[in-house]
Amino acid sequence: MTSSAKNKTLQVRVPASSANLGPGFDCMALALGLYTTVRLSASEQLEVVPIGETLKDTPRDSSNYVYESLLEVFERVGQSVPPLRLEIESDIPLARGLGSSAAALVAALIAANVWLESPLSGADLMDLSSFLEGHPDNVGAALYGGAVVATFDGSRASCLTLAVPQNLGALVVVPTYALKTEVARGVLPTHYSRADAVHALSHTALLATALATNRLEYLAEAMQDRIHQPYRASLVEGLPEILEGATRYGALGAALSGAGPSVLCLFDKDANTLLTLHAWLTKLLETYGFAANLLELEIPGGGAEASWI
Repeated sequence: MTSSAKNKTLQVRVPASSANLGPGFDCMALALGLYTTVRLSASEQLEVVPIGETLKDTPRDSSNYVYESLLEVFERVGQSVPPLRLEIESDIPLARGLGSSAAALVAALIAANVWLESPLSGADLMDLSSFLEGHPDNVGAALYGGAVVATFDGSRASCLTLAVPQNLGALVVVPTYALKTEVARGVLPTHYSRADAVHALSHTALLATALATNRLEYLAEAMQDRIHQPYRASLVEGLPEILEGATRYGALGAALSGAGPSVLCLFDKDANTLLTLHAWLTKLLETYGFAANLLELEIPGGGAEASWI
C-alpha cells in the first residue's frame, strides 16, 4: 500500500453472474447487474463489518469468507496482514445461483491485490479465483463482465469474453428459498452417455457462437441442456414449466441460473416482449404458489472495478 493511499479507503465492486446458461456447465457465464461491494481501510485492529439485510447472518470476525479470501493473496505473495477494516455490502441474494460466492471471492482477491500494489496479474487472479471457487465460469464473469467462456485444468484458467448485444436483457426468477450448491451438485450423475456429451458440446458451441455473432434467434435451441437441468428439476419449483414455456411468451431462451434455484430468461429489449414474459411468469408463480421475485437485470459489459475513495 502506498503512503499516499494509507488514509483512503479502497472500494471494489463486482457483479453477480449466471453460470451454465443451459449446456455450458462450469464453462459459460453471464454477468448480471447486482453487485457485491467491499471496502478496505487501515485500522488499529481487525474489523469485519457486513452491511445490510442480505449479510446480516454472516460472520463479523476472521472466519468471514471475504476476509479468509483476502488472506489467500497476502499468503501467496508472502506478506503479513495488517489490521484492517473490512466493510462488505451485497445486493446479490445468497445461495440463489447468482454467483454470490464468486463475487465475494473476486472482490476480496482484487482488494488484497490492489492494497499490496498489484503483485498478481489479471491472469494470476483468474487462476487463483478459479482454484478457490472450483470452476472458472462465475469468477470469469465477475472479473470481466459480459459473457465468458472459460476453462480450468486445476491450476491454470483460460477465459475469453464475448461482447453481449446491447439489446439482450435478463429477467430472473429468484425464489425466496435458498439452495446450496453442494446439494444441487449431489443430484448429478457421475457418468453420461455419449449422446448427452455430444448434445452438450454441440449446444455449448452453438450458444457461444450465437452470442458472439448476435444471432439471438438461436438461443432457444442453444440453451437446451441434458447435463444438469433435468436432474435438478426436482429441487427447483417451476423449472420444467419455465424452461418449456418461456420462449412461447417472449423469452429468447431460458435456463437454470447456476446451480439454482433462480431461473434466467433472456429477452430482446427491442422486441417489446418483456411485459408479456413478465405477466406470464407472474401468473405461473401465482398458479403454482411459487414464492419468488422477478428481477429485470442489465448485463454489464464490464466486470470488477476498484477505486480509492
